[in-house]
Amino acid sequence: MPAQNEKMKAYWRKNLQTLFVLLIVWFVVSFGCGILFVNELNEIRLGGYKLGFWFAQQGSIFVFVILIFVYVVRMNRLDREFDVDEE
Repeated sequence: MPAQNEKMKAYWRKNLQTLFVLLIVWFVVSFGCGILFVNELNEIRLGGYKLGFWFAQQGSIFVFVILIFVYVVRMNRLDREFDVDEE
């Protein structure tokens, strides 16, 4: 039983690491690109719009949706690795 307990602790540790990394990416894209680095990004145009504006209005939402898919893929891989998948 102690081996199983350590296995679950390792599973949750990797799960939390994944969440932490994805939240950092989301923060950097939404807050960093949309607010902090907006002046530098506004020097670049994307489809006629300033890149800083695009990140604030569209880019952070696209990145968030991509992060959801990355989380699903990563968690499915973790579930199989620790044999807690639903198959």
